[in-house]
Amino acid sequence: MSTVEFTNRFDQMANLLQSFAYNLTKNTEDAKDLFQETAFRAITNRDKFRPDTNFKAWLFTIMKNIFINNYRRLVKANTIMDSTDNMYYINSGSTIVANRAESDIMMKELGRMI
Repeated sequence: MSTVEFTNRFDQMANLLQSFAYNLTKNTEDAKDLFQETAFRAITNRDKFRPDTNFKAWLFTIMKNIFINNYRRLVKANTIMDSTDNMYYINSGSTIVANRAESDIMMKELGRMI
């Protein structure tokens, strides 16, 4: 497939790709970025497209895979891994400190009552 024919077929699919990008992202700016990335990858990898196959499905697969990879990267970036040593006794039941505050208050109240 020649470059001109490839470009013409891609231009015919542009509106469908933009709509699909918006359906995936639900954000206009993210949809534009996704469309642009899809166009870049399709054009750079046009030699991998096999003639007499479904061009539309090929483009939509590229876009879907880009979206999935970006989503996974975003989720992974938002995951917080705490690799610090646990040097604090917060929520540890192994060390219990005796606190006589309640009994002292009760004794003071009883002393006042008497």
